[in-house]
Amino acid sequence: MTIDQIREKLKTVLTEKRYNHSLGVMQTAVELANHYGADVEKAAIAGLLHDCAKNYSSQDMFLLCEKYGVEIDDTSRFATGLIHGFLGAEIALNCYDVTDPEIYDAIYYHTIGKPDMSLLTKIIYIADGIEPGRKYDGVDHIRDIVFEDIDRALILQIDYTIHSVINRGGLLHTNTIDTRNFYLKKIR
Repeated sequence: MTIDQIREKLKTVLTEKRYNHSLGVMQTAVELANHYGADVEKAAIAGLLHDCAKNYSSQDMFLLCEKYGVEIDDTSRFATGLIHGFLGAEIALNCYDVTDPEIYDAIYYHTIGKPDMSLLTKIIYIADGIEPGRKYDGVDHIRDIVFEDIDRALILQIDYTIHSVINRGGLLHTNTIDTRNFYLKKIR
């Protein structure tokens, strides 16, 4: 599928707010890919599709995960907002014909991160948090840092995520903690 075909299909499955967010993530991902020398087309596709499974109900996500053979860990069974990343990678593969493993990985891990991420996966993780529609204390600082040091920006984005999850009494995924620790050790 072309990017235009993906956009048209996404318009029919996402809310207007979610669709606009996805366009913002795509725009931010393309800017970061240009800056860091990553594949711009892959960044655009991954940014556009990162939330392609976001509008499903929890029940539908569980059913689709079963259909596509997506295993759901214990934390994600209770923190169902994480599932759309895992499922979204499969939806991108099966419904949008995206067969590139780097794009799959970027979509899969955009909610939880993983140690030693590819550049594209880092870009999508960060772009999701700093796209132009995001408004929270500290977002402008991350937007400034990301063009100087992507790993520092990644740590700041993870820190924001951890604080948000803790403040609302949610479960932290161990991948997120492991990712933070990996990159903290890397920059020290």
